[in-house]
Amino acid sequence: MGICDAPLSENPRYRGRYTLITGGAGFIGCNLADRLLSSGHDVLIYDDLSRVAGRHHVQWPYSRNRERVKPELTDIRNRKALHLAVRYAGQIFHFAAQVGVVTSFEDPIADFDINAGGTLNLLEAIRHLDDPPPLLFTSADKVYGSLEDLELEASGSRHQPRVCELRRGIDESRGLDFHSPYGCSKGVADQYVLEYARNRGVPSVVFRMSSVYGPHQHGTEAQGWIAHFLNRTIDDRPLTVYGDGKQVRDALYVDDLVDAFMLAQQHMRDIAGHAFNIGGGVANTLSLVELVEMIAEIHGSIPQVRIGDWRLGDQKFYVSNTARFRKATGWRPQIGIREGVAALYRWLLNSRADGRLDCGASTAKCDSM
Repeated sequence: MGICDAPLSENPRYRGRYTLITGGAGFIGCNLADRLLSSGHDVLIYDDLSRVAGRHHVQWPYSRNRERVKPELTDIRNRKALHLAVRYAGQIFHFAAQVGVVTSFEDPIADFDINAGGTLNLLEAIRHLDDPPPLLFTSADKVYGSLEDLELEASGSRHQPRVCELRRGIDESRGLDFHSPYGCSKGVADQYVLEYARNRGVPSVVFRMSSVYGPHQHGTEAQGWIAHFLNRTIDDRPLTVYGDGKQVRDALYVDDLVDAFMLAQQHMRDIAGHAFNIGGGVANTLSLVELVEMIAEIHGSIPQVRIGDWRLGDQKFYVSNTARFRKATGWRPQIGIREGVAALYRWLLNSRADGRLDCGASTAKCDSM
């Protein structure tokens, strides 16, 4: 695949501007890379390929646009490599991260080094350029903590706030409140990105993202709970639902997220220095119970379900209020939750048929939401 076949500084092809995607071998990164490549952009995928599906995620855009894409196999903690990578970047998307809440409890030092330290390394590399490229950083809804102060009521198959206004979702006025090492590390990175935008000349935006799903999500890491549930169902393995299963999330189809990425870069002059809550919004919410029912309808049989204890820091209700970003850019999701889950189900089946997906991958541990 030509990974790391030459240092960037010695590769004449990359003397011009390209888009740098850190963590570009992840599920979101490869979908963005494909969109950019299809639009005629050169792309540098910067990733250490530490995740199970990483090589597939790199191979997909590379095989379709090998003249315009270069994978760079290295770690976000490698400062020298980062300085070389940003040197000729025209725009940057920063996705490289330790992504699991459970994993962050197991190894909080590595979690902090990657998420907070790696982000600071990138910001410092950008800051020293004469013309810093615009940066979009993906934070997470976990920076708002477990939202224990919300007064919730169980209504049918879901929890929902008693205060009607909050049923529109959580907006950016909500105070940050970290309830896990992962929330801490992403929250620190989130604030560093905003500080460098406001005071150090790095044009940047933060997306505090809710659940994202879609093609090329294998559900093998600690995120990807929709794909994980679908994989387990296809394999006829039991699903584990933690708590009462009435936890509510909004879910955003990856194509709609990529639309938001592109709009954010287009509007960077006006929105730099701001954080936005990004997700499917009120129109695309579901609980675990409702997801199981939806999967039963799509799959044609009811999945096996096991019940587990509530987990530390789990939010009973999180829905993104995306009004602020919609007002700034005109963006809104186009793909509904039922349509999107069915599309991912079909993609997973097709991936098994052509050998792209390891059918044993669904045994990996996965946060339910």
